[in-house]
This record gives sequence, C-alpha cells and structure tokens, in this order.
Amino acid sequence: MLSDPQTVISVKHPGRNAQEGPERRLTTFSQAHQTRPRSFRLERTCGAIRGVFHLVAAGLSRSSRRAKCSANPVSLMVAVFAMLMSFGALAQAADSDTSLARPVALRKQAIAYEHGEGVPKDPGRAIALYCEAARLGDAGAQFNLGWMYANGRGVGRDDAMAAYFFRAAAAQGDEHARDMLRRVGEPVARTPQCMRERALGQIGVVREFVATSAGQKKVADLVKKLAPEYRVNPHLALAVIRTESNFNAKAQSPKNAQGLMQLIPETSARFNVKKPFDPVQNIRGGLAYLRWLLAYFKGDVALVAAAYNAGEGAVDRHRGIPPYAETRAYVKRILQLFQEDAHPYDAKVTGPSPELPRMRKVGLAKLD
Repeated sequence: MLSDPQTVISVKHPGRNAQEGPERRLTTFSQAHQTRPRSFRLERTCGAIRGVFHLVAAGLSRSSRRAKCSANPVSLMVAVFAMLMSFGALAQAADSDTSLARPVALRKQAIAYEHGEGVPKDPGRAIALYCEAARLGDAGAQFNLGWMYANGRGVGRDDAMAAYFFRAAAAQGDEHARDMLRRVGEPVARTPQCMRERALGQIGVVREFVATSAGQKKVADLVKKLAPEYRVNPHLALAVIRTESNFNAKAQSPKNAQGLMQLIPETSARFNVKKPFDPVQNIRGGLAYLRWLLAYFKGDVALVAAAYNAGEGAVDRHRGIPPYAETRAYVKRILQLFQEDAHPYDAKVTGPSPELPRMRKVGLAKLD
C-alpha cells in the first residue's frame, strides 16, 4: 500500500528520447512525493481548499474565496481554521431557522384541525399540536391553547389551565394574552404534562410500556394494533388493563367483570362483545367503551377513569369523581400510569355529559 514507507513504486516515464530510459524507480512513497517542488505541493493543497470553498461555502466572502495561497504552512492552517469556523456559523444559522420553523408549522396544523380547514375538524388533535408548539416556545400556540381551555373547546373548560398558557404568551409580549390573564384568574401550580420535556423512551407524551413477560407482550402488541382503530392512546388502554386484570385474560371479579378489561355483562352487550374472555373481543369492547367515555367527558382522563370504574351515571350524579375509596384509588392509579390529564376525543361519537359544565376539577393530590 502507498502508506507503507518501504513500498517500491514503479512509475512509467517514457522520457523525451530513448537515452532517458523507459522507466525510473522510486524507492518510497515519500521520495515520490518529494520529487515535486514544495511550492507545487502547497499550490495543489490550496487548490483543493479553494474547491471546498466554492462547493460548500458559497456564502463566504468573495475575497476569502479569491485569496491566493501562501507558501507559509502556518498561514494555510489559519485559512483552514477560518473556513471551518465559517461552516460552523452557517450550520448554526440553519439549525436556528429549523428550530423556529417547526413550532410555526405545528401551530398552523393545529389551526387547521381546530377549525376544520382542509382537514376534518378535530379539537383533540388541535390541542395536542398546539401544546407541542407551545412547549417549543411559540407564543401564538400558547395563546390559542389558553383560548381553547378558557372556552371549553375540545376539552373541559379549565380557567386555571387557560391562565397557565395565557401567562406564557403574555411573558413573550402578547397583549391579548395579558388581557385574558386578568379575566381567568390564577394559573395551575404544576406544569401541564404536555409542556414537560420529553424523556428518552417515551411514545407521544407518555412512557413506553415495558412488558415483563411473554403474555404481557402479546397483550400489549394486540392493544397497539387495535387502539388506533378506536383513536384511543394504547397506553391509556394498557393502564386500564394493568389496573383491572393485571393482564389476566381469564380474570373474573366478584361483580362478574370479565377478561382483560373487566367488562361487566351489560357493557359487553352494549359494545357487541360475544366472548368476553377472548382477548381480541374483550380489548375491542374496552376500547369502544373508552372511546365513548372520552367523547362523553370531552377528553378528561380523570372523569373517564372514574366512569370506567363506577359508571358514567355515578360520575354525573356526583358531578365529578364519586367519593368512593375504590374509585378514587382507581383514578389515581390510572393517572399515575398514563401521566396525562387530557386525551383527544371524537365529538361525533356522542354528545357531552349535560353535567360536565358543573363538574369540579379534582387534582391528583386530592384523590387520597
């Protein structure tokens, strides 16, 4: 190989006449390289550098690109260093443009889903997109999200949550947000889940489910396959399965709740489940019920969990989470596993609970 200093290189050199010989021998690669004048080697190197300038750094100054090479290697190194610094500045500018463009694009998508502009109207998806843009610092998304919470558009009305987003937008100089902040009162004390920095291993805004047995993995794979059909986050369904049956497809409670998602006979009949101990049918029935509850309680996960445990009638009667110890512990468990207060929902599935405007918002800390 040429990098071996002991390699003998044979170079064809026809010469100008027969006396010069058909071939001359060079004993090493370094000797072959040294046969060129030093000024020639520097000029070749500078030519390569100029080529890089022309191809990659088209935005650099004309004077830099036209500069003649110096025979001084130190000057050459300085030129290379300056070129690399310029490349770094260009890359940083490109990254900055990208970081600014993403939240704006998310906000535009959210607006389209909020108002049904070119896509089916989907307030739940709009909220999710707004929240991601808001987390990335977009003041417009922060204001729009505050507006949706303040008016109960696609989510239960929550003035404290609205105040959180209005305050974030106001801190960036949004005058309308400052005006709205005076109307809705104090913001929530804790940072909303969707505004927290996401950790590695998360899917969406919740932690990845980690199966601890082959049976759990089989159920989890089935849920992840079926859940998108019902527009239910698979991690919410998995939280319910873990809490209800701990992944036991043959589980049966004293109240005759059956299978993975513990469907009582009335719920099975309601959602056309013929074989409640069949994992596929049971999961489909549970997902259908969750989809209905999400629409009925406009994506409020705590109310959905309470209704799944105690029935939507009990939640309506108590205008919130019923005061049953079992139900309150159940809701707390679901919220801890799912780690989300709100979930997108399809308003076409059913109308909202007539009691929803009068329901009290209960935080996780008050469920003890």
